[in-house]
Amino acid sequence: MILVTGAAGFIGANFVHHWLQTSAEPVWVLDALTYAGNLESLADLRGDARFGFDRVDICERSAVAALLRRHRPRALVHFAAESHVDRSIGGPDEFVRTNIQGTFELLEAARAYWATLDAPQAAAWRFLHVSTDEVYGSLAPQDPPFRETTAYAPNSPYAASKAASDHLVRAWHHTYGLPVLTTNCSNNYGPYQFPEKLIPLMIHHALAGKTLPVYGDGCQVRDWLYVHDHCRALCRVLEAGIPGRSYNIGGRNEVRNIDLVHALCGLLDRLRPRADGRSYAAQIGLVADRPGHDRRYAIDCSRIEQELGFRPQVDFESGLRQTVQWYLEHQDWVAHVLSGEYRRAEPSQ
Repeated sequence: MILVTGAAGFIGANFVHHWLQTSAEPVWVLDALTYAGNLESLADLRGDARFGFDRVDICERSAVAALLRRHRPRALVHFAAESHVDRSIGGPDEFVRTNIQGTFELLEAARAYWATLDAPQAAAWRFLHVSTDEVYGSLAPQDPPFRETTAYAPNSPYAASKAASDHLVRAWHHTYGLPVLTTNCSNNYGPYQFPEKLIPLMIHHALAGKTLPVYGDGCQVRDWLYVHDHCRALCRVLEAGIPGRSYNIGGRNEVRNIDLVHALCGLLDRLRPRADGRSYAAQIGLVADRPGHDRRYAIDCSRIEQELGFRPQVDFESGLRQTVQWYLEHQDWVAHVLSGEYRRAEPSQ
């Protein structure tokens, strides 16, 4: 069995679905169900004997420790985090609590559990910490992509909190020997992403006839990674990654925000045309930039390609189309998030 934190969030939910589609090994998930934790993203797993859920806050070390003792997982995959940059600017407190304090409590619970394992089990056990490329800061247009050796330079409270958690994970390996793995991924997109994030936000605003708000001049560049490819990469790191190492995971898809929004409008024009026949691009509007907005992210994923043989399989054009199609076919999921109905979903176990 593996234990997964934050599995009711965007990437965590996709990872659990991917795991159960490709492995017979059970997975037990825990999530505090803060505002971005959505049990409806896991609803189709109810009744699957390989899946279990507990509502647990990772800051509650004793509760996490009890789950580890009860289920005795061979690995812990750590997604649980507050992740929206805008929210971290307006209220950094929860980001410090969850991302830093929560990771510390989780590491301590894991270390205590790991110490109870016999030698072969302890040698095979893994703590996989899922992080972000935002810890590296911002790149100029001609700068080379981020490598695992790039110095950390976080520019938002969110990025700083994730950088701190990365440092804790590294320290627990070098000080205590805990067999940890860290991944730093580029911007993910795909099903089950909370509608405050760029792609689902733009889809929702377009369909609702609202302005499509693009920060500043829209020329910020992001490297886009389809979430199913990210899940494949994580499984590969868990399987063959070297303890103590970090692995950058990117999609090799550098796209300006304004170009991404135009691509979304083009897809919607074809898949769900406006009643008046005009393009959704007419709804694009530039808005004041947010404080400390990083200009460019780009990932050099040579290490994971060369050491573990991983390469993304989904090109950006097809991944974006699949994503738009998913949101068009799951408007009830989006509506429940926007109305708050999702907060009333019942745990499966």
